[in-house]
Amino acid sequence: MIRLLALSLLAGSVLTGASAADVKLAPGSAYSVHLADVDGVVYYSIDKDGYRVVATLASGVDNLPVRVVSTLTPGQRMSLSVPGALGEPALDVEILHDGHSLVVSDPASETKDAVSKFGNGAPQLPPS
Repeated sequence: MIRLLALSLLAGSVLTGASAADVKLAPGSAYSVHLADVDGVVYYSIDKDGYRVVATLASGVDNLPVRVVSTLTPGQRMSLSVPGALGEPALDVEILHDGHSLVVSDPASETKDAVSKFGNGAPQLPPS
């Protein structure tokens, strides 16, 4: 039974493109995002033209926050991105109106998981 449930969840995430870091938000609920030194929150409300997505981001309490507002119709997406250091990839959060809900994909949380599992972010070879 557990194996069947695990296979169903895996198949569902493959079919929907969802990953472990995907979060479905309800209208009015918020999701915290962390992109390097930039922290913020994402929430949405339902508007006549689509989902009105609001992302407020700041780099420290002493800096003025930036607010990004976008209305997404089903199938549309937007990204929040912070460039990485020289030679490093950018950190991105993708926000998708999937037709039934707002999905926030936060690869930064996957990166944190990988770093915590592998120490410096590089896979370790098993002992010989």
